[in-house]
Amino acid sequence: MKARRKFIKMLAQFGVSTPFIQDAFSYHKKMVPDNRPAGLPVIICSRGESWGQKVLEPAWDTLQRSGNILDAIEAGANVVELDPDDTSVGYGGLPNEDGIVQLDASIMYGPTHNCGSVASLEKIKTPCSVARLVMERTDHMMLVGEGALRFARAHGFKEEDLLTEKARLIWLEWKENLSDKDDWFPPADGKYESRKRTTGTINVLGIDAKGDVAGITTTSGLFGKIPGRIGDSPIIGAGLYVDNRIGAAGATGRGEEVIRSCGSFYVVEKMLQGMTPQEACEAACQRIVEINGGLDKGDFDDKFVAVNKKGEV
Repeated sequence: MKARRKFIKMLAQFGVSTPFIQDAFSYHKKMVPDNRPAGLPVIICSRGESWGQKVLEPAWDTLQRSGNILDAIEAGANVVELDPDDTSVGYGGLPNEDGIVQLDASIMYGPTHNCGSVASLEKIKTPCSVARLVMERTDHMMLVGEGALRFARAHGFKEEDLLTEKARLIWLEWKENLSDKDDWFPPADGKYESRKRTTGTINVLGIDAKGDVAGITTTSGLFGKIPGRIGDSPIIGAGLYVDNRIGAAGATGRGEEVIRSCGSFYVVEKMLQGMTPQEACEAACQRIVEINGGLDKGDFDDKFVAVNKKGEV
């Protein structure tokens, strides 16, 4: 009988003194069986304690049941994608400037070094599952927009309205607060409020007992984005990268900065050079700062999460 007790350990991804990395402070959970001396298998995600528990419990249960690391991380990511109360990923995600929810996701599997992604996908709640089929059922690596939707439809995915009432009201408030720049009337109470344009994403990374590595990144993207805008999440090497010899990394935050720095690939390469996952994530943050000309040149909010081949985070 497989042991079901879990050793759950909270870790801080960034904890150094520079302002940018303090702003990029992110928690994730690490779950390993308490009957194994080594750090494998391991599954981590880029969310805090409450969400981490929701994501990692089903991921871990799936891994224990099937032994398949891809099934496990997909099960974890699906939890957030299907939750209407989460406004950063999947169903219930915040829309683009036209009020339409467009989703991005990527998946990568270390043993084959294969990957798949979708971008600007509408009407499908679980984009990471579609991305997995792109990886496993085609020789392509990315499908976008209408083509991605047709592909999902062909594989039996149900088309649904992704805009929840909660997300619609947030979008409407945002539009009204832009009324000094467009033809919309101001809010009914006449009070303008500045709303931060959120960039929520989730990364789920895992290594099975054999040492095989896999990762998923999924998001609804930048709130209020220009329709068709694609961030880092579906771009292999930016929002996600996996190397079975080394480990995996994922990114959240403003995608343009992660794309320009090839962020997740950079983190994995730094681990190859001998850095710990935390050191590699800090190096990627520093690279973004340097590319932009210093800490005073922008409001940096990018974050990275990583795990190496040993299961260290």
